[in-house]
Amino acid sequence: MKEWLKRFFAGDLDPLEGLADGAEERDSTREELKIQRKEFREEVYRRAYMRSLDETRQKGFYAFYSAIAVISCVLLIGVLLFTVANLPEYGEENPRTVEVVERYVEKGVEETGAVNIVAGMILDYRAFDTLGESHVLFTALVCVMILLRIDKKNMRTDMEDYYTIRDDVYFDISGDSIMRRVGSVILPCIILFGVYILLNGQNGPGGGFSGGAIMGAALIIFSTAFGFKAVDRILTTKVLMIITFVSLSFYSFAKGYVFFTGANGLENHIPKGTPGAILSGGLILPLDIAVGLVVACTMYGFYSLFKRGSIGHD
Repeated sequence: MKEWLKRFFAGDLDPLEGLADGAEERDSTREELKIQRKEFREEVYRRAYMRSLDETRQKGFYAFYSAIAVISCVLLIGVLLFTVANLPEYGEENPRTVEVVERYVEKGVEETGAVNIVAGMILDYRAFDTLGESHVLFTALVCVMILLRIDKKNMRTDMEDYYTIRDDVYFDISGDSIMRRVGSVILPCIILFGVYILLNGQNGPGGGFSGGAIMGAALIIFSTAFGFKAVDRILTTKVLMIITFVSLSFYSFAKGYVFFTGANGLENHIPKGTPGAILSGGLILPLDIAVGLVVACTMYGFYSLFKRGSIGHD
């Protein structure tokens, strides 16, 4: 204080020194605050506008979705009621049904080449029905995968450690020696039986659905006895989807070709073979294989997704 007074009375100290610089600094600070406040208000307004725009779009989508759902339900109800109205009355026999059954029994072996009439019916006469059932299985697998699959693509980063299922979460008995020995004995038998049922559908009881179910059960037993890591070496998510896609695509194109040629009175040039032989029935055998692969992959996919939240490593 004394030094300041001495300098002041000596004329070496200017009392207004630094006040101008401080004023300039305060003014610049105020301008920066104004700019920041303005940018903050603009950001708030922008987010509010985007939120209102998203709400408007969602309302429009929900309104469109509700309208389409109501129209679809009304049309479906109308078609079903029209079909029911044209059915024979209770106690009356439908002559068309009798004609179809007689055609299956009398001309089935000649027209399809399959000794098993049921296989000829579901994979030749009514192949589109079986194609729809196979697509239902594939769609069910995709839906279950969307709901239950756990990986980095469909989980938030901050919740990954909480949701990721590790090996110590689910009960694993693959290390048990009894399970491994029993699996080593029965798995070859199950696989051989499944292949036999799969390839014998045109000649006797069996076919794609039953053979595929046995093959799917073999995959489940294999993963139970030897662990998921052993299955993941050969059946990853990508491989499973490729097998299912190729099987359904082959089924669609093969039967599409047959129905196109048949509807136009053309020869499809697909040999039916000798009834009773392993290579008989025209396309029934390869179609059985395609359906069996879809069923087996779907069964194992369901089991793996419900068990650990994933099918295999990509």
